Amino acid sequence: MTPRVIVLGCVCCLFVPTLARGQGPALSLEENETIQTLIGHVEARYAQTEDFQADFTQELRIEGFDTPIRSAGRVYLKKPGRLRWDYLEPTVEHIYVHDDRLAVYVPHHNQVVKGNLNMMVATKAPLQLLQGVGRITEHFSVHPTGDGEVGEDGLPLLTLIPKTDRDSAPSSMTRIVSDIQRETYFIRSLALHESNGNVSTFRFSNFKANTGLDETVLTLNPPEGVVIVEPFGGSGQGRSSSTEAGGQ
Repeated sequence: MTPRVIVLGCVCCLFVPTLARGQGPALSLEENETIQTLIGHVEARYAQTEDFQADFTQELRIEGFDTPIRSAGRVYLKKPGRLRWDYLEPTVEHIYVHDDRLAVYVPHHNQVVKGNLNMMVATKAPLQLLQGVGRITEHFSVHPTGDGEVGEDGLPLLTLIPKTDRDSAPSSMTRIVSDIQRETYFIRSLALHESNGNVSTFRFSNFKANTGLDETVLTLNPPEGVVIVEPFGGSGQGRSSSTEAGGQ
């Protein structure tokens, strides 16, 4: 699995249905009302969103390195449970998610790697966030950021702490800091903080919602001769077949 997928995965934990209540600092009544009101607007917005697409930039800052790694592309999602994440710069990589199934197509390698999202803990957070953002409080403890830090539009920055239980696999993600767009209540940016000190920041723009996104956009159909590799839950051997990948 490529480093991009591993980093991207840290967005998914928002929507794992088996998570239990976590712990965080106590909020004052006024802070709690402000945060809960904002979360209510965000959840309502995404609950009304049947399909969604946006451009994104990603900046990965690795602990101990001065120069960040930058990428850009476009994300598409459609209910229920379908998501496509296209890296277009500096190299091309297409990531498709359908419920718990994941496929990564890298044209330069002429290869599709298929797997099970639940088996790739580090990959889950970003993808599940976008798949199920209408249920934030079900899977995260939500807190103010710092001493009441605000985002670009003056709304509070939200710190999301994943809720965990004894049955949950360990995750490297410790928190997500999110900036919300005031006009639409879509997520403008996500900063994913890992226990090793790495921080990956996604910024979204050019939002389009409820456009009737065609199902073919979210279905992988690679060219003939692409090698299909199933290292997780498959035979473990690559197979040259375009029809298998097309079912993702």
